[in-house]
This record gives sequence, structure tokens and C-alpha cells, in this order.
Amino acid sequence: MDTVPIARDDNPTDRTPAQSASSLRATALSAYGEPYLWGLGGALALGVLMIVGLLFLVFWNGIATFYPKPIAEIRLTDGATIIAGEPIRSELYRPAADERGRMSPEAQRAMDAADGHANRTLYRIGNYDLYNEDFSWVSDHTVASVAHPADYHFVERLEWGPLIGRIKTATLSGQSRSAADLDRAVLDQAHDRARARWARIRELERDGIGAINHELEAERLHVRKVALTDGEGSSEHRRATDELATRSVELQAQYQRLVGEANALKAENARNEIVFADVTGREIKVPLAGIVRMYPANALNVFQAIGVYLSRWWEFLSDEPREANTEGGVLPAIFGTFAMTLLLVVAVTPFGVITALYLREYAKQGRLVAAVRISVNNLAGVPSIVYGVFGLGFFAYLVGGSIDAWFFQERLPSPTFGTGGLLWSSLTLAILTVPVVIVASEEALAAVPLSVREGSLACGASKWQTIRRVVLPQAMPGIMTGVILAMARGAGEVAPLMLVGVVKLAPELPIDGIFPFLHLERSFMHLGFHIYDVGFQSRNSEAGKPMVFVTTLLLITLVASMNAFAIVVRNRLKKRFAGAQF
Repeated sequence: MDTVPIARDDNPTDRTPAQSASSLRATALSAYGEPYLWGLGGALALGVLMIVGLLFLVFWNGIATFYPKPIAEIRLTDGATIIAGEPIRSELYRPAADERGRMSPEAQRAMDAADGHANRTLYRIGNYDLYNEDFSWVSDHTVASVAHPADYHFVERLEWGPLIGRIKTATLSGQSRSAADLDRAVLDQAHDRARARWARIRELERDGIGAINHELEAERLHVRKVALTDGEGSSEHRRATDELATRSVELQAQYQRLVGEANALKAENARNEIVFADVTGREIKVPLAGIVRMYPANALNVFQAIGVYLSRWWEFLSDEPREANTEGGVLPAIFGTFAMTLLLVVAVTPFGVITALYLREYAKQGRLVAAVRISVNNLAGVPSIVYGVFGLGFFAYLVGGSIDAWFFQERLPSPTFGTGGLLWSSLTLAILTVPVVIVASEEALAAVPLSVREGSLACGASKWQTIRRVVLPQAMPGIMTGVILAMARGAGEVAPLMLVGVVKLAPELPIDGIFPFLHLERSFMHLGFHIYDVGFQSRNSEAGKPMVFVTTLLLITLVASMNAFAIVVRNRLKKRFAGAQF
């Protein structure tokens, strides 16, 4: 059969412009790849922009939370209402029909020009014990005048939240003085002494009296343990009972001494108080020791404002929460987050690396190993709350309950390890993140060249010596990558922790001066749960919003710091084994 030769243009440069344009139009645009390139680049830029925008939002709101704001005194057009407070934010809203009817003609015209919207400002008025609310919206069209008197004070209290008002009288060491006769330096010194007495009372009650109660409870449990092991009425039980009675007398004497000292300090603090008057003249009596911080908000210079700002940050990082976690510090949550993440890494790293070593270096490749790998990958997609249910049932109730039955019978029915705690939370998150470490470790082991293994074996090393001294060191940077990913995910998880140990407020840290010093069975606070609790469980979400931003900023900083430390270690390992060849 005859064939027809196909004409081919061997010299494309001889084409006319019309022929070239026709050839370009005949080629599909997708063949060049530019549309996909631009699409992928645009998606990447959009994702980076969203992440940067979120971080900037958290950073800006978190870093500005503690800066003191001026106090405005607002007189409304009704002539009878006066409000004093910190301006928080402004927004547009659509007034109701009855509100529109009460507007002046000028306000109605302004609202019509704004498409039926009016502006309003949210003020933090404080004085919750007087008003039963912390915030108040004020519409611009209801404002007659705004002033900023210099004698208004913003007072942060241990109870009832902030107070806004003027100093009316002050009683220092039992002597009453009016605001006109009050020396600010004398008042500040008296406040410092009152706060020092308050700190001493707290130390006596929590450390001194708390240690006595702990020792009495330990002695009582010892007697009960002897009764369970040797029987009630036995010689050992009688001896333990006598020792408890003798020790109780000694501890009771120490208890009375500490209580007497605390009562004397409380009596002295009762002789120091301040009477404030709110914007309407109503009086509020506040113990001087119950004031955390007070300052004339409208009379601060720049350096004084920065001093208030820094003192608030120091309190936030070094103190405990108060006022339903919406004020005060987050030191217990910082410690709990750090301790849990550290225990998580200690637990997940050996199990993940050992599993990866077996699957990559020892297991015979086949269907069983493939099924194990599929199972490991599927575990990474299981919802985190399922791990929480597993941790509660297996670790807390089964393992912890068995530990209580074997070693802490005298404490039953009160559980010791048979409930949520720091240890079970760390192990639960270790199981949650172990698939990440296994996959990353396997990939790191597979990346070690086969020639390195063969060179080690040719030199007479055994398989385990080759793995331990050659393969593992070179795979360590990749393993560290998996650990970093596990650390980042585990530190931010909240749902499992709500079931296995995290609490709203932990009265005792997992570490203290009482043997065995580290108490893994105790509940703890966590920054992630603190954010959830303040943002969604507080009595006033508006009051908790600033704490949400600043705690989120702190959590991001803490996780980034731990990850940065791990990355530095990984990079040093990379440099150490870079270019190593057999």
C-alpha cells in the first residue's frame, strides 16, 4: 500500500507572521503551564497573606492590651445620665425606630447620610458591684459633652474587677484623711506595705498552714495504711496511732502560731482602706490590701504609662489568674503547658523512633508491614477528642485505677492516679502525635544512603552498631523534624486535655517543695484551655476578649520558642554530619 508523505516545516524561521500566529492559536494555552503557575503562586500568596494577617491581628491586639487608656466622663443629652469609663472601640449600627424618634433633626440627617447607620462607642465602666455590668454602649447622638477630669482613678482590685472613681477619703493606720490632705507618696508607701502584708498572709496560709495540713493528712493516711495491712488493733496500728496523736499536738501548736501571725496581719490591713466615689457620687469602700494597682488615668505622662504597662505584663507572666481568669496572670498555665509539652516529647520520641527503626530496618517488607503503615497514617486523621476518650478510659480509669488499688489503697475512694492528671494528659497527646514522629523518622532513615550502611558492615560492624553509630546520627535531623511537628501539634491541643487533666484553675502546681517534688497525678492549667475558658465560659465575653488575645500571643510565642530551640539543635546536627562519607 502506497504511503503519503507528511509535509514538515524544517525551517520555522521562514514562516510568515500570519502562519506563526495561526500556529500559536492552535496550541492549547494549558500546554505552556503559565496559568497553573500563576494560580499556584496566587494561592500561596493568599495563604501567606492570611497567616501574616492573623498573626498581625493577634500581635497588635495582644501587645496593646495592657497599655492604660484615658477615662472619659460622658454627659448625655437627657441631662441626668453621666457615665465614666475607658473607651474600648467604636462601631456603626442601625438604630431601632423608637430610638430614631428620639434623635435630634441633625442626628437624623447624619444617619440618613450614612445609609441609616449611627455610630456608638463601647466604654468599660467597671464598678461591677454597683452596676452589675462592666461595659456600656453610648451612641454618639446621645452625647452632650465629653471630659477627661484629672482626678479619676482606675483601680484594679482582687475582687469585683476594676473600679473607676475619685478618691474621697483614705484611712491609713486607723487615721482618716480627705483627698485634699492626702499625700500621694504616703499613700503609695502605705499601699506597698499593705500588699507586702497581704503577700505574707498568703504565704502563711498556702505554704505554712498548707504544709501542716498536708503533713497531718499524710500521717492520717499512714495510720489507715497500717490498719489495712496489719489490721486494726494490732501493735503496729496502735504505735502508728500514738505517733499520730503526738505529732498532731506538735503540728497544732505550729498551726496556732501561724494563724495568730496571719490574724495580726489581717487586723493591721483592716486599718487601711480607701473610699472612692463613682461618677454619680456613690461610695465604694476598698481595703488597701485588696488593690492590686491604681493610677490617675488622665494624669499619666508617657513614662508613667509605660511603667503601668510593664507592671501589667510582669503580673501577667508571674502571677495567678483572678476574676474568673479574666484578670491577673497565667503563670500556672505557662508552667502546665511547658511541663506537658516536655513530658510529651520525652514519651513520644523513643516510641516513635523505635517503631520507625523496626519498620524500616528489621521488619520483613510485606502485607503485614504495609497494613501497619496504613494504620499509622490513618491514626494521624483520628479526631483528637477520640484520643481524649481513650486516655480517660485506658490511662485514667484502667491503669490509674489499678495503680491506686495496688499502691494507694489508703486514699480510696478518693483517686490519686485514677483521674485526670499531668501524666495521663502527656501520654494521651503522645499517642496522638506518635504517627507524625513515626512517619518522619522512617523517611529520615530511608534517606540515609545504602552505601553508608554497606561501608559500615564491610568494616566489621554489626547491624545494630551500624544503626546506632552510623544510621541514627545521620537520620537525627529528620527525626528532630518529626519531634518538632509533634511538639507544635501537642502544645496547641485542647479537646483531649479537657477529659484527662486540664482544669479552669489549679490551686497547686504539679511541682512544689513537698516530696516527691514532681506530682504527675495533679491536674494542671493549660494556655489553650485558658483561651477557651476566658473567651467562651466567662460571665462577660467582652471583659475576657483582651485576655484572649494576649494569652494567644503568649501561647504562639511559647510554642515558637520551643520549636526554635529544637530547630537550632537540628541544624547543629545537620552541620555535624554534613558531607560525611564512607
